Order: sequence, then structure tokens, then C-alpha cells
Amino acid sequence: MSLALKLFSISIFMMMLSACTQPKQSLFNGKDLSGWHEDIPVKDSVKDAQSPFIVRDGNLVSLGEPRGHLITDKMYANYRLDIKYRFVNEPGNCGILVHASTPRALYGMFPKSMEVQMEHENAGDFWCIQMNIVTEDMILRRGPKKEWGIVEGKARRIKNLTEGSEHALGAWNTMTIECFEDKIKVWVNGDFVNYGYNTDETSGQIAIQAEGAEVEFRTLDITPITKLTE
Repeated sequence: MSLALKLFSISIFMMMLSACTQPKQSLFNGKDLSGWHEDIPVKDSVKDAQSPFIVRDGNLVSLGEPRGHLITDKMYANYRLDIKYRFVNEPGNCGILVHASTPRALYGMFPKSMEVQMEHENAGDFWCIQMNIVTEDMILRRGPKKEWGIVEGKARRIKNLTEGSEHALGAWNTMTIECFEDKIKVWVNGDFVNYGYNTDETSGQIAIQAEGAEVEFRTLDITPITKLTE
């Protein structure tokens, strides 16, 4: 093989390797909310209502009120999302929505999505928002099958697998969410806390909730994956 052909072959190999090993990227630049947009229903009627999402001391902050969502402009599929977060003043509710799409599909507030719960002492629960998922031990973790559903008034919560995985109030927690094809897997502070499959959707936007409590986010890193972590 000639030197020129060898160099060409090496060049092609390096291009293929680069395409297969995309580095992680941050969804938050530490300065502003570029790449995100809000959906805050109260702003439809109260035009000067404050934004519940701000940047403070290099952290993305969900103030909790008024309620709504901060949504990525882009859609994502087959990724690992690494999050570092903490409740600031008192325990409360928040969540990360994956495979988000149709706005205000539930209660005039929540976009169609699968919520990975961050509520204090319940981090890692799944909440079905106009979208379903299957887990092991569904009756034990979701309740009687006749009550299951993905709309208002139905049993949409699927409890996580552990107790005591979260750190004390005020301490930083880590949450890792892997979405690959029709599967979602979740860890909290290194503990495996939930796994589901047969999701109705396999891609979509990512959203952060403002749901009554102040939460700081220090890390929101996304990495392409080709399989779930075992």
C-alpha cells in the first residue's frame, strides 16, 4: 500500500472514530439560559409575572413559582444526562422531564413526557405524563392495574426502588438518567433507583420543572450513548 493510501485510510479511520466518540456537552453554560425556553402558563394573563428560572452564582435556579417548565430548544435521543442539584431552603418538589413534546398536555401545565421525579425523599420515581412506561413489579409500585393511566386522575406514579438514596437537605445530590431507545434508567447518588422500558416515545426535549420549591442545578451534562450502563 502506498504512503498516500495509508495516510488516507488513517484519516478516514480517525473521522469515524471521532463520530463514534462524541464528548459530553453541558446543557447549561453557567451564564444564561441560552438553548432553553420557558412555558409558564400564568404569563398568559399576567404579562409581568417574574420568571421562575434564573442564573445565580453560576447555577441554574428553579425558584419554584410561578409554576411551569424550562425546556430545551433541541430534541434528544439516546443519551446520558448527569445532573447535580440541591434543594436550597426547604424540601419540596421538582423534576426532570424526558421525551417532552406537546405543551400543557396535562392539567394545562405539564408537557407530554416521562417525568423523573426529584421530590425530596422520592427522587427517581417515574410519573407518566400522557406517556406510558413498563417496569418490573408494576402492581406493587403503581397500585391496582385498573387504576393505571396517563391522564388526570389516574395512577401515573411508579415508585422508585430504594429508600434513603438522597443526601440531607442542602447537600448536593447527583442524578443520572439514561435514555436509550425505549428504555430509561436512573441513578441517585450512585444508587440504581429505577428502570423502565416500552416507553411510548424514544426522543424529545428535556425540561426542568418549577413546582413550588427552590432548587439549584450546578451540572446538566449530556452524553450520547450506544447502550445502557449495566
